[in-house]
Amino acid sequence: MRFSLPEASTGAANVDWLIGGLLLVSAAVLGLVFFLLFFYVIRYRHDSPVRRGDIAEKSFRFEITWTIATLAVFFGLFIWGSMLYVHAYQPPPNALKIFVTAKQWMWKVEYPGGQREIDSLHVPLNTPVELVLASQDVIHDFFVPAFRTKRDVLPGQYETLWFTANRVGTYHLFCSQFCGTGHAAMTGSVTVLSGPDYQHWLSANGTSGTLAQEGGRLFIQYGCSGCHNDHGTVRAPSLAGLYGSPVPLSDGSTVIADDRYISDSIMYPHQQVVASYQPLMPSFKGVIGEDDLVKLVAFIESLGSEQQP
Repeated sequence: MRFSLPEASTGAANVDWLIGGLLLVSAAVLGLVFFLLFFYVIRYRHDSPVRRGDIAEKSFRFEITWTIATLAVFFGLFIWGSMLYVHAYQPPPNALKIFVTAKQWMWKVEYPGGQREIDSLHVPLNTPVELVLASQDVIHDFFVPAFRTKRDVLPGQYETLWFTANRVGTYHLFCSQFCGTGHAAMTGSVTVLSGPDYQHWLSANGTSGTLAQEGGRLFIQYGCSGCHNDHGTVRAPSLAGLYGSPVPLSDGSTVIADDRYISDSIMYPHQQVVASYQPLMPSFKGVIGEDDLVKLVAFIESLGSEQQP
């Protein structure tokens, strides 16, 4: 019988070490507390001759040492966990980006090349992969135990998760947030392939257009090109070279134009207005679905320094 999960990502061992450290320290503290409890129960039992009333001789050195030592140990564990947490939110710049949309009760996966899957995700071995997560309805949770990765997927908001798979195989994918009557059936798989096998899989599941190309068609279909180009009748920010750049806002703050900022600007354009521009853009919330939204984001990300059509 197997009592441990496989470690199939580069970050899995770090998470296991942290959990092991927490268990070890907690067990040590618990053991010491119970030892002292039983020691004093026996030492100061009813018929014990030990003196109990010399308060003046009582020392607090042990209590002070105990408090400082446990504080230092648990603060060290806190710093260790914080470093892992921050690292989990900083994908490498060369990470392969894949879009995952949660919906009762399935996972819809879209690749940059236009390939699509339901309840299945294919990733290359030893390659950083960044998942851009969104929900069409309620809160879900993307959880791959073998990777030690877990992230809430919120409606109306983009979340990101990244990992580097280091073991070929197929691993379970779960939704670990109760999301309705079909929650238990919202499962899937993550298949890790070697580099050549992954390229073969992409070729065998090719489509007629990439996400960026489909997003370009939607950009025109929804009328975005009527404002966000040199010939627009409304003065609007240029989107050429926008992705990854700092954007000054009308409230004096600055944000980086990542997937979340771009999707929020489409759905909630009045929340973060670009400096020197009027809040004239209408909200597309309820008009553009999550499937089309990821294509628009992919298209805007693909725009270089040249002006888009």
